[in-house]
Amino acid sequence: MAVDIYHKQIPDPCFLFSHYKRLTMQTNSKTDNMQTLSECINKLVMDGYDVDFKIDEKGKLYSPRKEKSYSPEKVHIVNFFRFEGASDPDENAILYAIETDGGEKGTLTDAYGAYADAKVSKFIQMVEDISKKTPNPIPKPDPVMH
Repeated sequence: MAVDIYHKQIPDPCFLFSHYKRLTMQTNSKTDNMQTLSECINKLVMDGYDVDFKIDEKGKLYSPRKEKSYSPEKVHIVNFFRFEGASDPDENAILYAIETDGGEKGTLTDAYGAYADAKVSKFIQMVEDISKKTPNPIPKPDPVMH
């Protein structure tokens, strides 16, 4: 399915903003060629992260697939990706790749800055298991022997 924005056909099933903007992203080894939020979501779905998580009215992570909610201690953020609007700093998003103790894998998206969802931000702050995969970790220097 394509979205007609400014008379252009743009394939973007995960369209989140009121108009399409090219996004840039912090890269890692699995996402070097992904420059948009939708490209990243599509790659994660292909990798098995296919649940579109939400935060429910009780402030827990909600899976519409299993109709189940998870508390922060049952959630593991295995990676996250920040996107910045090319021409508008108000169009910033963050995508979380999440695994639950219930065996589900999926994503949770939030804006950051002025448009951040307070429920999502509060939930993420309570999650203790957060990882960021980086392409080339900086090696620790050898201790200097005197």
